[in-house]
Amino acid sequence: MSANDISLYTIGHSNHDFEKFVALLRANDISLIVDVRTSPHSRYNMSFNKDILESKLRHSKIEYFFAGKRLGGRPDDSTCYKNNKLPEKGADFLHLVDYGKIMTKAWFKKGVENLTNLAQKQVTAIMCSEEDPAKCHRHHLISKFLYAEYPDIKISHIRGDGNVFPAHLITKTVDEEMGVQLGLFGEESK
Repeated sequence: MSANDISLYTIGHSNHDFEKFVALLRANDISLIVDVRTSPHSRYNMSFNKDILESKLRHSKIEYFFAGKRLGGRPDDSTCYKNNKLPEKGADFLHLVDYGKIMTKAWFKKGVENLTNLAQKQVTAIMCSEEDPAKCHRHHLISKFLYAEYPDIKISHIRGDGNVFPAHLITKTVDEEMGVQLGLFGEESK
């Protein structure tokens, strides 16, 4: 299978209950979740703590793979931040991380290689906690890198309401106004 045969999805678990989350996955025929959270735990929704999530997904016949060490949005390498120092807990990581710098790191590129290998074998979604992909590293880091390096991969974002739209519709960077407004049928609104 080549890169132009790969369809990759992204999803944020947000505050969904597990059944709704699985329904969103099933609606898109997803059989593998690749967890790209740096810290695979949720303070607000225990169902999405790594061990619980992995077990529940297995019972739902969905595979789980943790890739947060290489594809997470909060790396422990201070050179990956705009001010070259690790932010304090609770900081606005989305705006402090230097995504361009991460994209040059060998460990990140290896993580993307692993991701594309997995996605060639089965329908895959990368998962983080943020529901809105315009406010998440899964778009500003992973999707953008994939578009640059593997332009034939089809990347779609799954929203909590079930709406699915192509990742390329989000054209803003983290330093610009975040996101685009989508109409009922996924068209970009002005």
